[in-house]
Amino acid sequence: MAEAAQRLVLVPGGAGYIGSVLTRRLLERGMGVRVLDSLLYGNGDSLDGVEGAGYDFVEGDVRSAEDVRGALQGVTDVVLLASLVGDPVCKGNPDLARQTNLDGARRVFEAADEAGVDRLIFASTCSNYGLRSEDDHPASEDDELHPLSLYAETKVEMEREILDRADDWSFSPTILRLATAYGLSPRMRFDLTVSEFTRELVLGNPLDVYDPDTWRPYCHTEDISEAIATTLEAPAADVEGEVFNTGGDEGNFTKRMIVEAALDALDGKGEVVWTEGGDDARNYRVSFAKIHDRLGFEPKHTVPGSISELVAALREGRFTDVEERSLFYRNYELSPAHAGEGEGGGDAG
Repeated sequence: MAEAAQRLVLVPGGAGYIGSVLTRRLLERGMGVRVLDSLLYGNGDSLDGVEGAGYDFVEGDVRSAEDVRGALQGVTDVVLLASLVGDPVCKGNPDLARQTNLDGARRVFEAADEAGVDRLIFASTCSNYGLRSEDDHPASEDDELHPLSLYAETKVEMEREILDRADDWSFSPTILRLATAYGLSPRMRFDLTVSEFTRELVLGNPLDVYDPDTWRPYCHTEDISEAIATTLEAPAADVEGEVFNTGGDEGNFTKRMIVEAALDALDGKGEVVWTEGGDDARNYRVSFAKIHDRLGFEPKHTVPGSISELVAALREGRFTDVEERSLFYRNYELSPAHAGEGEGGGDAG
């Protein structure tokens, strides 16, 4: 394994919600970073201020063989974040979702194999677990997957292909099933549960919460980035061909628990309407014992702490342009340059 200063990590999707945090984290660790991103959400300024001899940005598309091969020149490792992320944008752009999340991912894997990189980390999702009964134990990596959306279906399909060929690749592949991300980011998102609920309550808007007692795991963008860096630095024997749920056991929350944490941060002020029968049927808790035991990873951030941080930021006047720049802050639609595409896109979200 190369020393940090000798590593050049390609991060497809490195300008996204997680990617813009990860890029900075890897550079802090002394690694070189090349970002490949097509800026689907007009999010080029998420990497403002990132500079130095170890950093390089390439605007390009994971579905383009030329873009991918060019970006891989001199690269030692790959962290594949680039994806059409989330149920709404995948449902609204199903062809683009399959082309990016499947065809694009396959292109990165094949080109990385040809380039002879050392490691390739594939960012998957705990949404693959879908729906579990309340009596079920928290889902471990060996439990059955129940994808309930096109987004999760593409991740499950790609996971299976990676694992089926794990012994054939010239590099060491690792799959990280990420918990739902939260926390501040240079490409902030306000279409995710923690940030959306908190912002609506801070603004004094009535908050409609569907199926409040459904479970989901959450992990801060900084902790996800740390988990990725830790995986890159781990001995290959510990991570090669492995799947890791990425988060912490204390990060399993219901929507009601998140709302209660937000109300606590606001001294109980806020109007909430609880409703059953929403469109999102996901309900699952996840075990993170494997990544803790194998890699010693444990998140440092908490949902309540992040909510307090976000409340302070909103009250200080940050993020006053959310509605004017909805494209940047939410994964609901694509930039005009990409909207309605049959081909050509790919961002980390």
